[in-house]
Amino acid sequence: MASRAGRRQARQQHRADRAASAGSNSWLGGHQQVERRSGTEWVVRSVTGTASAKQYRCPGCSQTIRPAVAHVVVWPVEKALLSDSALDERRHWHRPCWQRLA
Repeated sequence: MASRAGRRQARQQHRADRAASAGSNSWLGGHQQVERRSGTEWVVRSVTGTASAKQYRCPGCSQTIRPAVAHVVVWPVEKALLSDSALDERRHWHRPCWQRLA
C-alpha cells in the first residue's frame, strides 16, 4: 500500500498533468500557460491576491512575496533528473521578476 505522502504526490502530479494539457485551471483559481525561458518550457500559473495566503521568497529578487499579493507560480514542464515530480520544483515569483527572465 502506498504511503500518504506517495498518494498525495501522485494526486499532485495527476493534477499538474491534467492542468498542463488543459491550458487553464479554474479548479486551482487561476490561469496557467506554458512559456519558454532560457531554453526550458515552464508551466506558469497566475495566483490572485485573494488566493495567496502564505509568504514566499521570490527567486528573481530574493525579496518576500507577502500574503494577498498577486504573483505567478512556475515549474518546469519536464521534471529534473533527481526530482520525483516537476511540482517539487515549483517556485513563486513576482510577476515582473519572472517577465524579466527572458
